[in-house]
Amino acid sequence: MSASAHTPEELVAFSRERIEKGSKSFAVAAKLFDPNTCASAYMLYAWCRHCDDVIDGQTLGHNQSASDGPVGDAALSLVRELEEKTSAACAGKANEPVFQALSVVCAKHGIPEKYPMDLIAGFQMDAEARDYHTIDDTLLYCYHVAGVVGVMMAMVMGVQERAVLDRACDLGLAFQLTNIARDIVADHEVDRIYLPEDWLSDAGLTKTNMAKPDNRSQLSAVANRLLDTAEPYYKSAMYGLPHLPWRSAWAVAVALKVYRAIGLRVRQRGAAAWDDRTSTSTMAKLGGVGSGLGLTLASRANQTGYLKSPRTGLWTMPD
Repeated sequence: MSASAHTPEELVAFSRERIEKGSKSFAVAAKLFDPNTCASAYMLYAWCRHCDDVIDGQTLGHNQSASDGPVGDAALSLVRELEEKTSAACAGKANEPVFQALSVVCAKHGIPEKYPMDLIAGFQMDAEARDYHTIDDTLLYCYHVAGVVGVMMAMVMGVQERAVLDRACDLGLAFQLTNIARDIVADHEVDRIYLPEDWLSDAGLTKTNMAKPDNRSQLSAVANRLLDTAEPYYKSAMYGLPHLPWRSAWAVAVALKVYRAIGLRVRQRGAAAWDDRTSTSTMAKLGGVGSGLGLTLASRANQTGYLKSPRTGLWTMPD
């Protein structure tokens, strides 16, 4: 698409194509949204995917190698460029299709500039090759690259209440913790390490030797610890389902089921989890559609006190 202004229909079509190529799991879940929500979800995702690709030197989440991604001042320069374009989009001024899409979504759903800029701050953390000493450091990163996406997606679904947005953030945190566990070795190959350094130390590992084949058993123990951390966030996210429109709740429940299954598979594979990329099959994704429906029905049958379930001990996004 050229840099001229595009109709909403063109932006949706452009964004849908990017989802279908860049995230099959998200594409499956997105089909369950009502048409208006689906259109906005496509457009928001297209912008998120674009920003991620710019920083990673990828195309729709693919083709990354150690030499592809920008580093140092070059990476930081790209972050500044994304900040400028994103800020302009939030103000209704955008030229490129992905930023025009963001502009439409923010205006339509009242998404404040803070949230898109929080995502850009996560990309800055990558550009700076930030160190993560504790699990709280890792969770802060998870918020900036995934939790805030959950918040914005919830707003696309019509959510404004902070308590429900916290549950949406929890799902994003769980997704990213699962991502980190799945991609430990691939991330290490491009000099990105998101595991808490104190956990590595507890397992007798260092940032230098953690990905070596001889250390995969110890690495699996650290990955399982990360997946254990994700579990209460998945559970917390379930309590937000009754507060979403019916079809949106179903789509979110499917995404939860499919993504959690990836973590379960990483756990099952143990030290072999990084021999190749862990994923779920098409049949498993379709199974997630059914189990997501069951979860949605159960949440609506037992709504009393759902949102009152405490989040005690869980990391909470900043105001």
